[in-house]
Amino acid sequence: MDLREIKEFFKDVIKYILVAIGIIFVVVYVVSLQQVVGPSMQPTLNNGDIIILNKFIYTFREPERNEVIAFDYGDTKYLVKRVIGLPGETITYKDNILYINDKAYEEKIVDGLMTEDFSLEEIGYNTIPENMYLVLGDNRNNSLDSRTFGLIKRKDIIGKPFLKIWPLTKISFVK
Repeated sequence: MDLREIKEFFKDVIKYILVAIGIIFVVVYVVSLQQVVGPSMQPTLNNGDIIILNKFIYTFREPERNEVIAFDYGDTKYLVKRVIGLPGETITYKDNILYINDKAYEEKIVDGLMTEDFSLEEIGYNTIPENMYLVLGDNRNNSLDSRTFGLIKRKDIIGKPFLKIWPLTKISFVK
């Protein structure tokens, strides 16, 4: 091998190393695959669906109302729910109508009606504190959500599901 071939060889090795580092960065810090467990997000997400999370999006902005998010729950679980209440808001459900700061708000993605009225006071709050969120499953009558475990902390949010990739016949963006 002459000097030119050795230089080309090392250029190629460096390129492959940089590509591998880039792929590792994306897998560890930018996206993650998760499997949906349970019926709480039906019809948006079903038990067994596999989704891709964007773990980077909330580095640049805060979660918004109606976004589906994934967050830490307990030591080893991630839950997927929809953001309903934002910091500084009061939230009430009365007769199957969502009220945000005492104004009726029309929800578009809900499977079934809530069988019980709900207010923040039931979980110990008048308004949602800074850096906390109220989250609910789309399947309101069969969901482990803020009504059970309380508000979630901003620091526990790990990402935004953006693409359902399994089952293959139902590949779609998560809305």
